[in-house]
Amino acid sequence: MAQSSTETDWVSRFADEVIAESERRAPGKPVVVASGLSPSGPIHLGNLREVMTPHLVADEIRRRGYEVRHLISWDDYDRYRKVPNGIEGIDASWAEHIGKPLTSVPAPAGSPHPNWAEHFKAAMVESLAELGVEYDPISQTEQYTAGTYREQILHAMKHRGDIDAILDQYRTKKAPKKQSQKPVDEAELEAEEGSGAAAEDDGSGGASGYFPYKPYCGRCEKDLTTVTSYDDETTELAYTCTSCGFAETVKLSEFNRGKLVWKVDWPMRWAYEGVIFEPSGVDHSSPGSSFQVGGQIVRIFDGVQPIGPMYAFVGISGMAKMSSSKGGVPTAADALKIMEPQLLRWLYARRRPNQSFKIAFDQEIQRLYDEWDKLEAKVADGSALPADAAAYSRAARTAAGELPRTPRPLPYRTLASVMDITAGHDEQTLRILAELDPENPVTSLDEVRPRLDRAENWITNQVPADQRTIVRDEPDTELLGSLDDEGRESLRLLLEGLDTHWSLDGLTTLVYGVPKVMAGLDPEAKPTPELKLAQRAFFALLYKLLVSRETGPRLPTLLLAVGAERVRKLLGA
Repeated sequence: MAQSSTETDWVSRFADEVIAESERRAPGKPVVVASGLSPSGPIHLGNLREVMTPHLVADEIRRRGYEVRHLISWDDYDRYRKVPNGIEGIDASWAEHIGKPLTSVPAPAGSPHPNWAEHFKAAMVESLAELGVEYDPISQTEQYTAGTYREQILHAMKHRGDIDAILDQYRTKKAPKKQSQKPVDEAELEAEEGSGAAAEDDGSGGASGYFPYKPYCGRCEKDLTTVTSYDDETTELAYTCTSCGFAETVKLSEFNRGKLVWKVDWPMRWAYEGVIFEPSGVDHSSPGSSFQVGGQIVRIFDGVQPIGPMYAFVGISGMAKMSSSKGGVPTAADALKIMEPQLLRWLYARRRPNQSFKIAFDQEIQRLYDEWDKLEAKVADGSALPADAAAYSRAARTAAGELPRTPRPLPYRTLASVMDITAGHDEQTLRILAELDPENPVTSLDEVRPRLDRAENWITNQVPADQRTIVRDEPDTELLGSLDDEGRESLRLLLEGLDTHWSLDGLTTLVYGVPKVMAGLDPEAKPTPELKLAQRAFFALLYKLLVSRETGPRLPTLLLAVGAERVRKLLGA
């Protein structure tokens, strides 16, 4: 049973709530929504939900004529926690940087970027531009080192007892069980809690008491420091480094080389930036999670917790040889190599944040594209359900306008089949595409780009070599010689109809029609179970004669791609 648009159009519902809340809290001011991303490694498609959820809501609010700021906090002042697996250009020596801010860690060897954080930010920045995401970037390294949060830090230190009391309510509760990582071809990409800094401690102190602030060491730059004393009046703070033994006393009112611990930093920023809407990963449903604790700590900064839906995992199906993310976590850049921005936006727009979904890198991508093209046709003729039409609109355009699109969007599976057979040869590709619809031929490959390029990338990088289509060079004389009268007659009928049926629709009618004629039926007859068996047997014969396998790309596309002359040769004419 179809759901009504009010039940399914989650974006409009959140937009209503956010506008009302913004007018209550900060009338006349821009509506503020936020995302946080940690450039601690490849920013994967699970993390992208952290951006797309507020982006879609912000965009809906903009469409209604309101001014919106979508803040993306780059949590690049977080500590470098571990050396990730499988990243090109790094080795075990990067372990010596653990504990430093991400902006103080060298980028992987060969990178054009000045540090680790900038290296991993760059790909995401490019992808967000392609996806049409409008945002205001905030570097937390810049914020902290410029002293932007000085008052907030001093306030947190002054109220450390209150913060400690809030955190203490949760310290005895068990941490949520971490989900085990599934195999790469069925990976669930959990967007790490908040900025990805969930594993940081909450600042609990030792004998010297609790402090919600961690200095980065003045000698080794690491955060393996312990605050030994603090004076509220003078703001003098003493710390020692357990890594290198360095110790110093600084004036916190003048010192900019440290940060609030994560569970205090996040709610501090909600208050500082006036955030109305910010989503969070499913781990936040657990006791002691940053979002839950932050809801209490934000009051210390005279702020209010944002409206914050929890979002579910994003699954991945069929990752083959991932290029940019050898660590096995596909990024937005990886997805955008094989799908247009509209399709990727649609995957996030059509599911409520608390619904998990999969992004296909396998054959399923062809079905997704078929579904998208059908939806586009329904939107064009006015038959789409309101919620489906809304999801389409959010995918195809933003408040700023339409996203660039393929002028002539031929079916993705057809383009993939053609690129598979031609191995990317432009002249041959154009010949085949021109013959798909002779009455309205494709005259330039630019008409079918960028979808054509995405299909080529998918075939080249995601389809295993043993599933690629290799057309025979010579006829299979042994198979042709073994055919009975019925087999030879079916091939004769097909060859006889090639000239008059040489288009995608014509060849479709022909290959389905030959078994009907062989059964004494009209070529337009409706298929029976017996006829379907005969068709399958005929198709298997054609595949064996053309590509030496029993399956392959859709036969009409394959015949066009092979070309009439070569088809005749391989079928024994």
